[in-house]
Amino acid sequence: MVTFTLNGQERTFDGDPDTPLLWVIRDFEKLTGTKYGCGVAQCGACTVHLDGMPRRSCVTPIATIEGSDVVTIEGVSGKEADAVKTAWTGLDVPQCGYCQSGQVMSAVALLQMVPKPTDADIDGAMAGNICRCATYHRIRAAIHNAANSMEG
Repeated sequence: MVTFTLNGQERTFDGDPDTPLLWVIRDFEKLTGTKYGCGVAQCGACTVHLDGMPRRSCVTPIATIEGSDVVTIEGVSGKEADAVKTAWTGLDVPQCGYCQSGQVMSAVALLQMVPKPTDADIDGAMAGNICRCATYHRIRAAIHNAANSMEG
């Protein structure tokens, strides 16, 4: 049995310890905002925060998160999350939207670590998040807008 916190609530999972965190979130916890993309941690659609850091949930066995704090797109909050969500909407970032929960989770983590990121910081932090619609220029602009909005 694995016990962890999901979006602020304690959860337990008593299934196969090799089950990827993504499937526990989606199939057992019924939180479908976190998406399955590639299944090999290459696209970022499944990005969640694990103990405050972005993590690809598709390759994270549930057995490895005992006692950890998991935050999904449904539970992400705080000034960085608010700023990113507002900027995403304001700049109309999503096209198809499939990758956007992973993009937002990576952007929020970046702003929590680097409140005023450079283009290079953004490119580095977001490099593992693939957008098939290629909205990268709007993603970068939205992150800059979010950072600027948090300054006051």
